[in-house]
Amino acid sequence: MEMRAVFEILGLVIDALGVAVIVVGGVLAAYVAARTLSGTSGTAAYEALRRGVGRAILLGLEILVAADIIRTVAVEPTVESLSVLGLLVLIRTFLSFSLEVELHGSLPWRRGSREASERIP
Repeated sequence: MEMRAVFEILGLVIDALGVAVIVVGGVLAAYVAARTLSGTSGTAAYEALRRGVGRAILLGLEILVAADIIRTVAVEPTVESLSVLGLLVLIRTFLSFSLEVELHGSLPWRRGSREASERIP
């Protein structure tokens, strides 16, 4: 089998893995939220669901970016495909960054100082 075909198949497999991570993570987050709902308020269950789905999407996006990189660099390294890859990575990075801020409520570089100030009595 030609290397190009191997990398194309590998990219597709990693794409499927990324989608599976998002779907399975969403289902697990719903399960955890349902269990939380039975023991506490609806707000706690909503927050658990939001955090779980957000984490699943973040992990899935990282895997999808890896698949894009493999397919673009190994299969078809043209200027056009590299430009499309750059745009996809930029969009997915922005989405990941936005999800991180949404999940944690602060910018990533401010998180350490906020956590440290919360520990000080």
